[in-house]
Amino acid sequence: MDFGISRLVCPMAWQGLLASSPLLDALKKRRSRRFGLGMKMDKGPLAYVSRHAPFPLTEEEEAVLAFAACGITGYALGDLPYAEGEGGTIMAGLLGRTAASGDAIQTVALVVTNDEATYLIKRPQDFRPAEIPELVQLAEKGDLTKLYRGSRSKIKNGRSAPPLAPMFNINVNRWSLYAPGSTYFLPINELTFMYINGLLEVFNETTGAFIIDERANFRPAGIARFARSKGGHLVDDPKGGRVVTVQRLELMVSEVVTIEQGMILQNLGLMTQAMGLGGFPNFAEHESGWFEALGFRMEEMRASRYLGTNRLVAIMMHLLGRDVLVPYPIGLDCDGNTLLKPYCPPHYPSMEKAVRAVIDTKFGPMGVFRGSINQNAWRDPISVSKEIPGISEPAIEATIAYCRYIYDRYGRFPAYMPPFRTVTGFQACHLDLEFYDRFYRPEALSETQRGHMANWHGSADR
Repeated sequence: MDFGISRLVCPMAWQGLLASSPLLDALKKRRSRRFGLGMKMDKGPLAYVSRHAPFPLTEEEEAVLAFAACGITGYALGDLPYAEGEGGTIMAGLLGRTAASGDAIQTVALVVTNDEATYLIKRPQDFRPAEIPELVQLAEKGDLTKLYRGSRSKIKNGRSAPPLAPMFNINVNRWSLYAPGSTYFLPINELTFMYINGLLEVFNETTGAFIIDERANFRPAGIARFARSKGGHLVDDPKGGRVVTVQRLELMVSEVVTIEQGMILQNLGLMTQAMGLGGFPNFAEHESGWFEALGFRMEEMRASRYLGTNRLVAIMMHLLGRDVLVPYPIGLDCDGNTLLKPYCPPHYPSMEKAVRAVIDTKFGPMGVFRGSINQNAWRDPISVSKEIPGISEPAIEATIAYCRYIYDRYGRFPAYMPPFRTVTGFQACHLDLEFYDRFYRPEALSETQRGHMANWHGSADR
């Protein structure tokens, strides 16, 4: 039978195809390579001082890496069931980037910082709808430098970075981080849109989840009147498997957006290999360090409020001098423009307004499923849009009640962490081949690394 023959013959065919694939080659040879031109490692068995000056990445090289990280590539397919109760309307965007994003929300913003300047790379939602077709066209043509220039906003002159001290960074990275000539890529999570969008789904009549607050004796988190036991639509019987805690819910939100960061970092690692550059992911998780360095607007709250302690513990912390002020980020402004903001106060007058802003993004006059009918991949978007139901009022009311409860009780939204979060960054540089030739076997560098200077800069003397 033809099917049987194909099963015997195809392995050789696909193995040959994969063997010649640049992607497979990049996957096999991708490594963290840290030692760049102009660097020095003072101590240990690999101590070495580069005899070359730092050699910064060019704008073209940064453009390729920024595109690999999160460049806009076109329209997401959104090939989901949009009938009522089937979950398709959890989608909150229909534009795609090189890294996948839950519900096409594009929660992760990217900062690029080098010796000369610090930039924020705009997400799809940060552009006017009329600008999107040109961006897609630039990506299709491969004009990545022009796309890079049109996608970035300068937020500072010079390099931005947090301290190298412990807890801002870990010891193993201090020798090379933020070295002259390197470019640093920092993904930043915005948690609140994903949080609210998910709540609108879990509080609908189909899912009917019920959330309890483990820091308030497991009482309902502001949604008691929506419980099925009270005549509502949320399944509050623990035996139904739909009761979760605030902490568990927020952990799910954090995990989903952190996975998006991981995809961005993997793309950067593969592209540095494909280009012949050095690069490595590294620790960047600090609740205020990067945000203060980048100039985010910061607020403060007492540690007792930040931790959600009860009144007795708060009093004890105060008496012991432990109730210190904790800074946390609430937004990024530059030249009078807000570049990044969460869906919560002070950017909205109330959590109800924030929830309705999320809904408006999806179903408002210019929303994803209503007004932006040409910003998608569907052949007949008008017909598709007409068949997509909106969000039910019970789901909206429960979401508003829950969000109001979290903000009123804990003084921020989310409850367990700030609305913005950094986890891991990525540093790229031109490698010092002499370091690797001295300490490593030849296969530590591929021909891509050995040929980078000649191929990209017309010189092989470094």
